[in-house]
Amino acid sequence: MSSYEDGFSAVAGDYASRRPHYPGELFTYLGRVCERHELAWDCAAGTGQASIPLTRMFQRVIATDASHAMLKHATRHPRVDYRVGRADSSGIPSSSVDLVTVAQALHWLKLDAFYAEAKRVLVPGGVLAVWTYGVQVLEDERLNSLVQAFYSDTVGPYWAAERRHVESGYRTLPFPYPELTPPTFTMHEEWTLAELLGYLSTWSATQNFRKARGQDPVEGLASKLAPLWGDEITRRRISWPLSIRLGRRPA
Repeated sequence: MSSYEDGFSAVAGDYASRRPHYPGELFTYLGRVCERHELAWDCAAGTGQASIPLTRMFQRVIATDASHAMLKHATRHPRVDYRVGRADSSGIPSSSVDLVTVAQALHWLKLDAFYAEAKRVLVPGGVLAVWTYGVQVLEDERLNSLVQAFYSDTVGPYWAAERRHVESGYRTLPFPYPELTPPTFTMHEEWTLAELLGYLSTWSATQNFRKARGQDPVEGLASKLAPLWGDEITRRRISWPLSIRLGRRPA
C-alpha cells in the first residue's frame, strides 16, 4: 500500500463528509478553457470532491484512485465512472480525454509517469489542471491563531515530506506544458466547531500523531477553541486559498 493509501484509506468515510467544497466558479472556468466537453479524467479522485462538479461542464467523467476505500465512499452519479487505478496506468484510451484534473493530490504522484499518462490520454489541445489548498484561515484572529499553531506546532512534525509542495502551492513541482494564467479562486465554508474539528481529524498529520503517540491532538485543541467559539450551532466563516496550475497539450 502506498503512503497515499496509508494516509487516507483509514479515514475515507470522514474524508468524504468533512472536506471543504471547491467553488463552482472553478469548474465553470475549466469548462471555458477546454475546446471540447465530452470526457474528463479526475485522477487521484479520492471520494469524488472534484469528480461530481466536473459533470456540470463535461458529458462524462472517469474518476480513478489507487484506494478502493476512498472510492467506496464516493458520491455516486450517473455520469461518473469510478475506477480503482494508478495515476500512471489509467486504462483510458489514448487521445480521448478533454481535461485531466488532479485535486489536492499531485504531491503524492510519481510525476514523470503521471505526466506521460496524461499526455497519452489527452486529445491534442486538451487541458491538464492541478490544484491544491493549504491551511484554512478563520476570520476570528483568536481562533485562527490557535488553529495555525495546531497546524505548525502540534501536528507539524507529523506531516509527510510531500506537504511542502502543498505549502508552496505546487509552484516547486515541474509542469509539462506552457501554463495559462487562471483567475484567483478561494474556498469558503460556514462551519460549526464540530465540523471544523472533524475536518482537522482527517489530516494525515493528525492520523500520524495518533499512531505515534496514542492520543488525539484534536481533543486538546477543542478545549481551547470551545470557550471562544460560541454554542454548538454557532457557525464561523473559514477560507482556503486555492493554487491552480494548468496548461494545454500542444496540438
